[in-house]
Formats: sequence, structure tokens, C-alpha cells
Amino acid sequence: MQFEFFPSRTLTWYLARLFVTRIIAMLIMLVLVLQVLDLLGESGDILAYARNGEPQLFYYVSLRAPQLVARFLPYSVLLATIVTLATLNQNSEVISMKAAGLSAHQILAPLLLSATMIAGLSFAFNERVVTRATATLDAWQAAHYGPVPEDSGVRSNLYLADGRDLLLARLMTGQGNAIVLKEVTFYQRDAQGMIVRQIRAGQATFANPGWTLHDAVSFDVTKTQTTRLASVVVAKGITPEKIMLSNVDADSQDIFTLGKSIDALKLAGRRTSALEAAWWHKISGPMASILMPLLGAVAAFGLARSGQLLIRSILGMALGFAYFVLDNAALAMGNFGGYPPLIAAWAPFVLFAFIGEAVLIRTEE
Repeated sequence: MQFEFFPSRTLTWYLARLFVTRIIAMLIMLVLVLQVLDLLGESGDILAYARNGEPQLFYYVSLRAPQLVARFLPYSVLLATIVTLATLNQNSEVISMKAAGLSAHQILAPLLLSATMIAGLSFAFNERVVTRATATLDAWQAAHYGPVPEDSGVRSNLYLADGRDLLLARLMTGQGNAIVLKEVTFYQRDAQGMIVRQIRAGQATFANPGWTLHDAVSFDVTKTQTTRLASVVVAKGITPEKIMLSNVDADSQDIFTLGKSIDALKLAGRRTSALEAAWWHKISGPMASILMPLLGAVAAFGLARSGQLLIRSILGMALGFAYFVLDNAALAMGNFGGYPPLIAAWAPFVLFAFIGEAVLIRTEE
């Protein structure tokens, strides 16, 4: 038995079933609690639109729930690991398995196999469901929870630079020269970067070159005067092609679409390190579930009667949450260019894999 990675078939199924059922229970609990809190914060904005009611609240839940599942699935795996292993330890089942000749790695093998399958399902779920839900929710929020134009090119929260000047748009619809920007704000700045003029408009269309702001309101900062304009052309250096390249949201695109967007940005000479880090994290993120049984394994071993079971459980939880903190920090450093994209996405995973294995070998093997 010492030379086999898995214990017996019966024991493998028993441990895997315990683990998976607790993962599901933890995930349902976390998603329900967080969804209720999130809905309480957003329901006022959703119902502020005159025609919205209970169906729109359920529609929001259907779009937000996949995001919560994707974000908190690794946390659920960690909590399920602690609960499962601590319960087995408390009931002396771990002692029985070790007395039968099983090593610590063999006891954890069914959990690692289950976590690997969950990581694969999580990746598929993120790519097929979460990305679409995120894109739809972003467009709906940009429309203030009102009707979203039936257009596949809908994008939200554009931030564009034309030299020193800035052009901001809440929502974009259409493709190519037929692009329409809505809730537009244009900032004209001087050589020192100070804003000298602000122009707001409900809609802007492509003027080739520039963008025509219709029914605009201009505010002159130096003269503190407000002027209404029937139309005005601004941002002549911004083209529809630049807009399409400037607003790439990694969370709203699957891994293949994001890869094509990164290639297009590289051809245009744009910086892509943040998107490349996000591309790699689409793979390393779901794989965090595989780490959780290893990091939480410290709760499984040691005598429950020694009074250290709670301390061991807290230590396992601390290792897991330390991974999430470092993972977010590394990804942020990658977005700012402090780390190469590959390092930003994978360094925390590799580091904590070594830490978890070292703790397991040092304490039990």
C-alpha cells in the first residue's frame, strides 16, 4: 500500500464524497450570504429605473451569482478541506488510516483528485458562463439598469486619451464608423496638464476625424462660464480602431478572444502586460482549488486530544488565506508592470505548493 498513490477504492470514494459534499455546502452558504448582501446594496439602483421590478432583481441575481461562484469557489474548497480533515481527525479516522499503513499523501490523494476535477470544471464555467455574465452585467450597469441596446458591440466605461486631452464615455454601441458614445465627457487640458475646459453631452458620433458631441454643455474653467452648444467636434486623434483596442476587459472575454485582443494590441504597439497577466491567471486562478487540500492538510494530522486541533485548523486556514492575499498582490504588481505576466500569475501558486508540501513532509512524513 505504501507504493500506491491512492488508498483502496472504497476509502477513496468515501473521502472524495465527504469532501465534495462539504465544498458544495460551503459554496452555497457563501454565495447565498454574499448575494443577499450584494442585492441589498444594488436593489435601490435597479429599482430606480421606472420599469424595473422583481423580474429585474432576479435577472441581476442570475448575472451576479456566476461571478460570486467563480470568485469564492477556492475559498469554499479551503473551508471544506479544514472541516473535512478536522472532522476525520476528531473522530480518530485519520489515526485508523495511518495505523493501516497509509501515508499522509495517500490520505490526501482523494481530496487532491477531487480538487483537480473541480478546478477543471471551474475553468470551463469561467470561460463559458462567467465571461458572458460579466459582459452583460457591465453593459446593463452602464445603462443604469435600463434597456441595453441590442448590439453585440456594447461596451462600458471608456477612458480615451487624445494627446493631453481626455474623452470619457459611459456606454458605447455600434461598430466601426457607426459607433455611438453615450454620456460623454471631454476634458481639454493645457501644457501643465490642468483642465481648462469641460464638455458634457448625452451622445457623440464619429465625425471622421473627431467626435461630434450633440446638445453639449461646455464649462470654461478659467472664465467659470457655462455655454450650451448645439454640436461641437472634439478628440480628432481618436479613431474607432483606437476605441476598439482601448477597451479590452479581460473578465468579459474568454481565453481565446482575449489572446486575439492581446495580439491586436501588440501589433498596434500598445502595452499588454496587464492583459497577459490576466490571460495566465485564467488558468492559474481555477488551479488554486488544487492547492487548498495541501495547505489545509495540517488540520488532519496530530492528536485531536492534544488540544492542538483548533490551532492546526487556524494554521491551515491562515496558509490558505495568505495564498489569496499574495495572489492578488502579485496580480496587481503584474498590472503595474512590476512583475512579468507569467511570474505574476504563477509565482504564488508555485510558492505555496512548495510551502504546503514542505509543511506536510516536515510534520507528518
